[in-house]
Amino acid sequence: MNSKIAGTGYYVPKNIVTNSDLMQYMDTTDEWIQERTGIQERRYAKKHEETTTTMACEAAKKAIADAGIDKEDIDFIVFATLSPDYYFPGCGVLLQRELGITNTGIGAIDIRNQCSGFIYAVSVADKFIKTGTYKNVLVVGAEMHSMGLDFSTRGRGVSVIFGDGAGAVVMQSEEDETKGVLTTHLHSDGSFAEELALISPGCHGGYHDEDSEKYGFVPEDIPGEILVTQAMLDNHLFYPYMNGQLVFKNAIIRFKEVIMEALQATQLEKNDIDMLIPHQANLRISQYIQKTMGLSDDKVFNNIHKYGNTTAASIPIALAEACEQGKIKKGDLVCLAAFGSGFTWGSTLIRW
Repeated sequence: MNSKIAGTGYYVPKNIVTNSDLMQYMDTTDEWIQERTGIQERRYAKKHEETTTTMACEAAKKAIADAGIDKEDIDFIVFATLSPDYYFPGCGVLLQRELGITNTGIGAIDIRNQCSGFIYAVSVADKFIKTGTYKNVLVVGAEMHSMGLDFSTRGRGVSVIFGDGAGAVVMQSEEDETKGVLTTHLHSDGSFAEELALISPGCHGGYHDEDSEKYGFVPEDIPGEILVTQAMLDNHLFYPYMNGQLVFKNAIIRFKEVIMEALQATQLEKNDIDMLIPHQANLRISQYIQKTMGLSDDKVFNNIHKYGNTTAASIPIALAEACEQGKIKKGDLVCLAAFGSGFTWGSTLIRW
């Protein structure tokens, strides 16, 4: 049997932050941001009241209702995020608690594959369903980036891009092998791991960095004192870093490769795609992929101009919004694709 997406849902915070709003914190302009990313605004969660988990819960409730099941029917949770509430435990168990289904004792795992996290999560759920292990798998992508960005001119190259939000789907079995998830493809290349990363805090101890002295680790004869140091705080080393040009160059190659891989695996053509939903990393990347693949505007869904890059949440938010707007119909061939930190990338083809 195949797996299928039986329900979708998404949640974005009410707080809209425009490009002009960011000008009070950093030296930037609306024109500068839109020219480079296509982003006009993004959403930020309300501090102390919303978290990655609470947003995920709202999206999950909508997906569960859309699937026509009860929350107690969920028998496994796959949660993709790079911005968890805690370093540990993961958000999967926190979501179970937030949904009020801890009594069911179901399993929950967290996927840490950043921008491609939702594709990886869908693949995991797909395999569990195909083997008959679970019947109703809740797959979630959620992010609260605003809690850890550098809102200064120093950090504008990264901070203007990201937003908060959550998306979710409920996956079930599909006996018709011509429908549902037709194929999934996952890849990685750790050669450029530090080119899009949040290095500290971490347990690396400077191992991967020739300039490890900048982290200010204490003498070796004193145990611990690796995760967080005063130097990390003083030198602002706890913010994410991105080599934008390198990421862009790799993304436009890998996006097309992994989409074509999915089509070749199913003996389908580019023209067979009814809706491509790329990870909302940068509108310029999406436009480039659309152009090189010869897809018309009605076959590519983008909402990055409204929400920014919500990494693991971007595809499920876009998917749910496309369904809500009636842009995906029964029988449509839907392609999901992502590329991001790691580097990791992946795709899946779904006959809706």
